Amino acid sequence: MNALSAESFGNRLRTTTSARGPLCVGIDPHPALLAKWGLDDDVAGLERFTLTTVEALAGQVAVIKPQAAFFERFGSAGVAVLEKAVAGIREGGALSIVDAKRGDIGSTMAAYADAFAGAASPLAGDAVTVSPFLGFGSLRPLLDLAARTGRGVFVLALTSNPEGGQVQHAVNGDGRTVAQTVIDAVAAENAGAQPLGSVGVVVGATVTGVGREHDLSALNGPILAPGIGAQGATADDLKAVFGPALGQVLPNSSREVLGAGPTVAGLREAASRTLEAVSSALGS
Repeated sequence: MNALSAESFGNRLRTTTSARGPLCVGIDPHPALLAKWGLDDDVAGLERFTLTTVEALAGQVAVIKPQAAFFERFGSAGVAVLEKAVAGIREGGALSIVDAKRGDIGSTMAAYADAFAGAASPLAGDAVTVSPFLGFGSLRPLLDLAARTGRGVFVLALTSNPEGGQVQHAVNGDGRTVAQTVIDAVAAENAGAQPLGSVGVVVGATVTGVGREHDLSALNGPILAPGIGAQGATADDLKAVFGPALGQVLPNSSREVLGAGPTVAGLREAASRTLEAVSSALGS
């Protein structure tokens, strides 16, 4: 999707997950996985890994999430592979979330917006992940451009890494945690959207006590939930973590599926098993 879209990301996400099921598969071509596939840790290995994954899954799963850092570490040649991935995912009918976790202020944030949500940018997928910890308002250039181009934005809120709590669980003067402040700001962006807002949050599937300590009830947007598989969360954990917000959850699994490569058939089979497990847990 390089042209302006008349259809919102939230609507396209709901349509695609209804047809293909609620699963996002990451593309995380780190050195250990390349080696497991028998590939060299170079641009050729990166491209083979990436395009095989896209071939296997772009016509099967709802969402594919390439992790930008694993492409950027090879410089411009690696970024070119990321561009091919975004194009191939689109051609296969899946939605793409470029996992870039960008966050800055002013003209720099506007430049990130052009790169990851601009109508003509080859790096712009259907959505992008961002960090709000320079203040939610710093994301405004990206939020506005994404809304105009029909793209989505996933904002980090409650991440699964143990260090995240130092910032995300800190309490503001109004008694809300930083994470709740982010969630509430996203909810304001999505107010009135039907059937689903286009601004989501990232909440790790390994995070405990989400419903008790953080309120997702007004979010009206998707919840990207990484951590299924290698990070320790199971599909059954989704109910305990997300409770009443379960219907908005988009579970993400990366190494659990990617480890079944290098064959297209192996990847498809692993994705099918994971989809069956998360669909059962979500009641979809």
